[in-house]
Amino acid sequence: MRKYNIRTLEDLKAAKLELKVEYTLKQNMLKSDGKSFMKQFTLGALIKKYATPNNLFKADEKLNISGTAMSLLLPMVMNKTLFRGAGFLTKAAVGLVSGKVGKSLDAEHLSAIFNSVKGWFGKKKDQKAKKFVDYGIPPDSETY
Repeated sequence: MRKYNIRTLEDLKAAKLELKVEYTLKQNMLKSDGKSFMKQFTLGALIKKYATPNNLFKADEKLNISGTAMSLLLPMVMNKTLFRGAGFLTKAAVGLVSGKVGKSLDAEHLSAIFNSVKGWFGKKKDQKAKKFVDYGIPPDSETY
């Protein structure tokens, strides 16, 4: 505890005002520290911190998550879209082949495929039209 040397009413009011200002400053500092602490654990901050491409590639190298997911999803997608009206044997063969292909895909292959497909559908750069080049001869001159 602090000891205050209060002898008059003005000293009491000054000490009260000083304590109120100190209380308000500490309250604001505590709120800002609490907000910054809680922002560290939001979903966006955790994704930015841990879901970087390097971390995803490292996890995929160890667990082969993308290969397992593709070996399950690729046969379903192929049978539901491309081979919709095919028979049972065709769907089974497609399922086996696409399952094997899906296991061989890893995160690097998938990102390369995604970037190439994105390039197909992305904006095409417009070629600039050739501009007329003026060589300094006026069009109305008699040198034509």
